[in-house]
Order: sequence, then C-alpha cells, then structure tokens
Amino acid sequence: MGEIVGAAIVSHVPPIVLPRAVRLAMNDGADYSIVDGLHRLRAECLDRLAPDTIIVFDTHWYTTFEHIVSAHERRNGYYTSDELPRGNPAMPYDLPGDPELARAIAALGAGRPDTYVYATDDPYIGIHYPTVYLTPHLQRDERWVSVGVCQTATFDDFLSFGALLAEAVASLDRRVVLLASGGLSHRFWPLRELRDHEGAGLEHISSPEARAADERLIASLEAGDHATVLAEYAEFRKHSPEGMFAHYLMMIGALGGSACTIPGVRYSDYESAAGTGQVHIWFEPTTNGAH
Repeated sequence: MGEIVGAAIVSHVPPIVLPRAVRLAMNDGADYSIVDGLHRLRAECLDRLAPDTIIVFDTHWYTTFEHIVSAHERRNGYYTSDELPRGNPAMPYDLPGDPELARAIAALGAGRPDTYVYATDDPYIGIHYPTVYLTPHLQRDERWVSVGVCQTATFDDFLSFGALLAEAVASLDRRVVLLASGGLSHRFWPLRELRDHEGAGLEHISSPEARAADERLIASLEAGDHATVLAEYAEFRKHSPEGMFAHYLMMIGALGGSACTIPGVRYSDYESAAGTGQVHIWFEPTTNGAH
C-alpha cells in the first residue's frame, strides 16, 4: 500500500536558478533564503524519506476541461521560459516519470460525474518552470509527475481531486512527496517600478494588505490549522494567490482537507519576489496531525 510521506508549499521563482552573483546584486548583497531552503528540504526531508515519486502541483500549467496529469516515461530536453527568456535560457532537464501512478489517478476519475481527469504522455506537450526550476535543487533518482491547475475548477473540485490522488497513491506501492509549487499573494509591481522591487525584503511585497494576509496564512499553516486556511480561502483570493492557490488546495485535499492538522515547518523566510509573497513550508504526515 502506498503512502504520502511528505508535502510542501515551495517557491519556484526565477531567482532560484540565477547565478549567485546575480542574486546578490538583485538583493542588496544578500542571498534569497528560498535558495538555501530548497537545499535544506532535500537534505533534511527528501533524503531521509526517500520517496519513489514526487508530484508537483504546477501553478503555471493551466488547463480547462479537466485535471491533467503528466504520464510520460521520461521528459527531457532544454527549457527556456517564454515569460522570462533571459533568466536561464536552454536549461537542461531530465525527469523520469511515473505513468502507472498518473494512469491510476485518471482511472479513478473515469466515469465519475463530479470530476474529469486526463493522463497525457504526449511528447509535444509543454513543461513549465514551477516543475523545472525545482530540479537543480531537489532532483535525485525519484520519478517526477506534474499536475496542472484546471482554471474552470472550483474550491471543492481541487479538494476532491487531491483526495482522489491520495486514493490512487494508496492503491500502489509508492512513497510519494507532494510539492505545491507556487507563491502566496501574487501581484507584481507595475513595469516602470518593477526593477526597484527585485529584493526579498518585505517592504517589496505589493501592498501592506497582501503582506498581512500572507502572514496570517503562514501562522495558520505553521499551527496546522488547515481548517481556518480553507474557511478563509475566499478572503485570501482577494490578494490574487498564485494559481488560485489551487496548489495548496490539491495538496491539502490529499492530506485530508479540513480534518488535516499537520503543522507546517518553515524552510525559508517569508520574502518577496517582485512584489509576490514566497515561502517554503514542509508538512510531514508522520509527525503530528491527522492525515
């Protein structure tokens, strides 16, 4: 029987793949804590738990008619972001996949009237940087699967998809880690002001209100109060969380939804990226809290 052995909200912002000298120049001589945080997540969590498969809820992969799961035997090549092509052009990636798990997720959705799931191994489908930019820091020998954000899905759809995913994991012999790859509040500064706000300092968050909302959210996550996070979701949406905050919703749906009380452990400072709120927070089902 398979199990979800860990999960995390992780930041994927472009500075994590820039040369250190560039990061220091952008951030007044200091590095972004999210870079070291990813290395610590690998060393302290992933190496210890030795997952077979990592599932990334990818907030740049928007879908429309169904939840889509990558089902490739392998995804490899070179990646250049169409959003920021000067950031890290032609970045190599090589990701073994887990088509058995992807198809098990899709099979559980087949014939249900309340959800739609499609597993794709199309060799021409794009890959996105919320998956790729994590790999230099986190990838070892695991299989990697990406899950899109269905833009027509609702709050309940994301939670139920997460529960379905957990059921699929349990049906197979798998140790799985879930990575909810995306930010918190997600508003950028206007173009003419943007270059004045590249630093990680909290004075660069897009507004005092967004910062306050992020800090309330983080406090609830660290307390394991996922019921409050879910109850306040509509209010948090006013601050445009990345990907509708679906990365968190699918992750927490897989961990039990509002019944989950797993406390979060922060693996970075809360910091800004061009005005958006970023943090790494780890959740481990075997520590404390319901799963």
